[in-house]
Amino acid sequence: MSITGLHTELGSIVADQPVPAAAAGAHINLVGQQANTLLHDGHAWDDFASTLRAGTRRAMRAARDSGAPMLVHASFAFVHAVEQGARVGPPLRAAVRAVRECEALVLSGPVPACVVRLGYLYGPASADLRAYRIAFGLGRPYWSGAASTRQYHLHQLDAGAALIGAAQPQNAGRIMYATDGTAVSFRQLMDAFAQRVGRPSPWHLPPWSRWLARLFIREAHMQQVALCMPRRAPTPRVPGWRPRFPDYGGGLDQLIQAWHPDAQDPPAHLPARG
Repeated sequence: MSITGLHTELGSIVADQPVPAAAAGAHINLVGQQANTLLHDGHAWDDFASTLRAGTRRAMRAARDSGAPMLVHASFAFVHAVEQGARVGPPLRAAVRAVRECEALVLSGPVPACVVRLGYLYGPASADLRAYRIAFGLGRPYWSGAASTRQYHLHQLDAGAALIGAAQPQNAGRIMYATDGTAVSFRQLMDAFAQRVGRPSPWHLPPWSRWLARLFIREAHMQQVALCMPRRAPTPRVPGWRPRFPDYGGGLDQLIQAWHPDAQDPPAHLPARG
């Protein structure tokens, strides 16, 4: 199996996954997935459209030149909300346009291809989460969005398994989803993370501070946090794939354990909801 975007956080996860015989020789395109998270301040969306288009063409050439039997294109589950009627303005509108253009491009290419739309990524390989841990330790507030605004999330290990699982000939031409069980807000996810790293009551930047916060948070990040997604997980899902971490509670417990494998006591599993 070959990968475009190998030297990314998700690339290292995918490269370590076992590959079944049916997926042998497939090519996976991960270009753009560094942006597919709510854990950065929006900088990863800078020049995103041009980077995604160029990287997707590069992946298509690599798949063709290597004789790959299948190209799996990692895409973005948040566009489902837009297709269900959610409105987005610039700069996020340009990102959505590029995402859909690249999906159509790989599906019309010479190599049999499928698209897997991934939820917002989090997991033990996330440098942004480590930065959040430091910020919470310093008592810094964060831009959380509303508790009622739901997003699709996905543990990095589950993302890797979904992409490899999609590399089956019968999936050619399909657009599929890989998200965890139920959409939950960024605030809910990050408050639970803060509790696991010793910050029981993290501070949230209030909505009235939006104009001041834009000095260090990109508009694209604020738009992402405000983009509400349908509660139910989108379908069709990758056939035969089930998330190892169907809720963020178990996923956060795993990453804390991965960061501290020698801890005497594993972290207590906090309730995922409510």
